[in-house]
Amino acid sequence: MSDGLRIDKWLFFARFFKSRSLAATIAESGETILNGQVVSKAAQTVKAGDELIFFTGPRRRRVRVLALGTARRPAPEARTLYEELT
Repeated sequence: MSDGLRIDKWLFFARFFKSRSLAATIAESGETILNGQVVSKAAQTVKAGDELIFFTGPRRRRVRVLALGTARRPAPEARTLYEELT
């Protein structure tokens, strides 16, 4: 297994967005920040320990990636992939 996962896949697996294409759109919006750097591509890699800032509707989310996941799972399992920082 690789040590990273595409940011759009991770956002989808963590259940922040209903579709991977929506997650990709948000990742490429210019308003998503990974470890202090603006994300420009949905294919950018996230790893455990990374800090991510993005918007879900009007809400600003700041999370720490705890695990990557291998598929979209039920919400209680998805919550184990991240820690809310705000």
